[in-house]
Amino acid sequence: MDWFLVLPVIIACYAILAYYISSRRLWEDHITFYGPIMAIKTDRVGFFDWFARYRRFFRFYGTIGVAMVVVVSVMMTAMLIISLQTTLVQKPAPTAVNELRNVLAIPGLNDFIPLTIAVLIGLIITMVVHEFGHAILCRIEGIRVRAMGILIPVIPIGAFVEPDEEDQENTKGLAKMRMFGAGITNNIVLGVCCFLLLIFLLGFAVPLATPLVSGVYVGSPAYVAGLPPDSVIMEVNGISISTRDDVSKILDKTRPGDTVTLLIDNKGTLESHTLTLTSWPAGLSNKTSGFMGVSYYDAGQLKQIFNNLMSPIGFLVLLAAPIWVILNPSQWGSFMILMNDTASSAMWNVPFPFYWLVIQLLFWCGWWNLVVGTFNALPLVPLDGGYIMKEGVDRLLDKKGLIRYSGYVVAAVSYAMLVVILSIFILPKLFHL
Repeated sequence: MDWFLVLPVIIACYAILAYYISSRRLWEDHITFYGPIMAIKTDRVGFFDWFARYRRFFRFYGTIGVAMVVVVSVMMTAMLIISLQTTLVQKPAPTAVNELRNVLAIPGLNDFIPLTIAVLIGLIITMVVHEFGHAILCRIEGIRVRAMGILIPVIPIGAFVEPDEEDQENTKGLAKMRMFGAGITNNIVLGVCCFLLLIFLLGFAVPLATPLVSGVYVGSPAYVAGLPPDSVIMEVNGISISTRDDVSKILDKTRPGDTVTLLIDNKGTLESHTLTLTSWPAGLSNKTSGFMGVSYYDAGQLKQIFNNLMSPIGFLVLLAAPIWVILNPSQWGSFMILMNDTASSAMWNVPFPFYWLVIQLLFWCGWWNLVVGTFNALPLVPLDGGYIMKEGVDRLLDKKGLIRYSGYVVAAVSYAMLVVILSIFILPKLFHL
């Protein structure tokens, strides 16, 4: 699908619908507009008052959260600066990461984020958890909540709460920081919990030796015969097989020039393919038997990787997986099973039905929460991390009688961060014009 043709049509339809609703003032109690962005809201937010009875716990939680946000903010800023420095020195060629549609984290439009139920549920949970964090801490700090809702710029892609502006303005210092940091804290805590549960459940998946063809060598007998990847070999020369070793035992008795007939299961359809075997390519093997030219999905090797995910490096691997699965499928393609339905699910004995759907829900819920949480921690207004920075700068300069300079400091830091982020994405394209 050519999104550059479809997207303008979708946006035009959205604009017409939004204009019609706005001009006729339809459903004013539940639909409002923030500039051109339509939002559905409700003022039934009294249930947030219930959390006020646990004020001591939530203030402690919020204070720990502010400290965590500051640490994450510093780490993210350092990472971006190092990334910019690396870009300036190495001048890398642009990749799909630098494409405009991939800068926007819109499922289906972004090459790295598929449009699936698991992705959408993970995104919705992330938005709700983030905004509920703000709303709960508002009530804990005595800030009234006027309304809450979801933003719909073409698709639902944001949630919001509306605190009372006067109450929020009158709240100062750590109390205000706790309110701004609560959404980030919730996202990071939930993201870590989802990844921990994901890794725990992966321990119950048992790899099988099913002969699932993951790839076909270009120019090989299998390639010439049109053998499709992601197919399961069911028979070789009429002999039923169930493991990769069964296939090898039969092929070990063949010689270059022999023909073999494979019966495969290709996405539920049985197909027969006849291959004329060749000699093994030099450097690949010293076997004298016939060469078919396929590689198998190795669930056992992936299982070993799963067993080593319980570490900070493992979390970084999970966060990078959506990008590297697309950019480097030969090395990372097996991780697709964590993100979307794949034929490789046949390579595992799992403990309960819909196991891989649960894994995908946990993956995307963890991924969205950690990505949204860490990005929002950046010291860049209008992100939450930017407002925490602003409150800290305000309080620091106010003590010294220099509060009038606070806006300049916050703006300078925010613009500097924006330049760094944009440079990382734009420079590779400029280097290779």
